[in-house]
Parts: sequence; C-alpha cells; structure tokens
Amino acid sequence: MPAPRPDGLVDDFDTATLDAAVWLPHYLPAWSSKAATAATYELRDSCLRLSIPPAQGHWLPGEHTPPLRVSGVQSGNWSGPAGGTAGQQPWRDGATVREAQEPFWGWTPRFGRLELRARMLLTPRSMAAWWLVGQEDVPERCAEICVAEVFGDAVEPGVSAAVGMGLHRFRDPAGVEDFTAVRLPIDVARFHTYTVDWTAGRVDFLVDGAHVRSCAGPPTYPMQSMLAVFDFPDRSDGTDDDAVPELVVDWIRAVRT
Repeated sequence: MPAPRPDGLVDDFDTATLDAAVWLPHYLPAWSSKAATAATYELRDSCLRLSIPPAQGHWLPGEHTPPLRVSGVQSGNWSGPAGGTAGQQPWRDGATVREAQEPFWGWTPRFGRLELRARMLLTPRSMAAWWLVGQEDVPERCAEICVAEVFGDAVEPGVSAAVGMGLHRFRDPAGVEDFTAVRLPIDVARFHTYTVDWTAGRVDFLVDGAHVRSCAGPPTYPMQSMLAVFDFPDRSDGTDDDAVPELVVDWIRAVRT
C-alpha cells in the first residue's frame, strides 16, 4: 500500500489551480467515467467553489435511479479493473466498474483534528457534504465518517439547519452505524467551521468550536476526504430548474495529527 500523504494538510485555495497532488476534481469516476463525473468548480476569492449549473449532465446517465447530478472533489481514488465490482462507495449492490482508476493517495490522514470552513447555497432539491471514507483497496476499509451533510429541504433559511454527522458502517464488518442529523441554529449560507476530532476510540463533531455529538468505534485506517454538492432533479417543484446549488470552501486543514 502506498504511503499516505503527510497528515498536516492546509489548503486555503488561494492558488490559480487546484492542487493536483491533493485533489481529484471528479466524483467516484470508476462507476461512470471521468468525462461524466467532472466537477464544475472555480478557485476565486481564495475559495473553492463547487457548483451545479443547469446545463450540467447526470452522473451515470440513464442508469442511476433517481437521477443525480454532482460536483465533487476527492483526495484519493482507486478501483479494480473494468467489469469487476471492486471500487469505492458502490452506488448499488453488484455495481460494476466502467472505467478503471489509477491508485491516487492525495491526502489520506489516519486520526487527527480536521476542519473545514464552508458555506452552502442550497434549494430543497440539493445537498452538500464533507465526509471521510476508506479507499477500499482492501474491501473492508469502506466505512465512513460524515462530518457535515445538509439537505436543502432541512434548511430553514437564515434560521437553522439539520446537519447530519456520524458513522456509516457500509460493508466494514468491524464498523459502527451511528448517524443522525442535529438541528442547529445556524445559517448554512454563511461560513461555518465543521470539525471532526478523530482518535482510535471515538470521534467528536463540532460546529464553530462547539461540541455537537460523539461516536465510539470509528474506523482506524487512513481515509480520504470527499467534498461535494448534489442536485436531485426528480425533486424539482417545476420552478427551480435554473437554480445553481453551491458548496463554497474557504479552507480545509489538519489542526492536529
């Protein structure tokens, strides 16, 4: 297994181009293709701005149900050969790899205090999230630490939002399922700091420095970061086709490793 990138990442996105040594501007390309999973993004005002404009196509068009559009970056990537079932976060049981991926270890920390400062511009048909996943080069290394997941239909604009956080076991036999959405009195359209303090025994989740919840038994293997904004066209109310959801990231960093 290749050695992970040193954990002490600080990326404030103040360069002209995305750091290709850390980020891949695609979302789970093995199950679809690099062409169909390319993120819409720009680096502006020292921020990474992920968005989904009206013209952006579907992820895995014609097969994924319900229809899905997504712009995301990930700090690792891996799959087995095309036609096989070995890959990261399969979208259904029996999903097969369409486009084999070269192993990529951009930023894959194992433990630490990790933070993200971001804001989310959402509609009821969209969602944005930051989560950590195992690379699945070993099939059991597939669990997830979700640091912040916000659905637009769970946002009261300017008042509060339900922020999902916790652990997903998936196919890790030693994993723990412990996930919930906590309603917080924050305006997610403004910048907030989302933190996970990850040790071998537990993870603590914080928002703007305030402890929200803890989970015992997190994964103990290296994990890559996933940053993405999603659009679910089948949730349209018929008047929102021109909406452009965004995830705007000011910085991401490892405070302690």
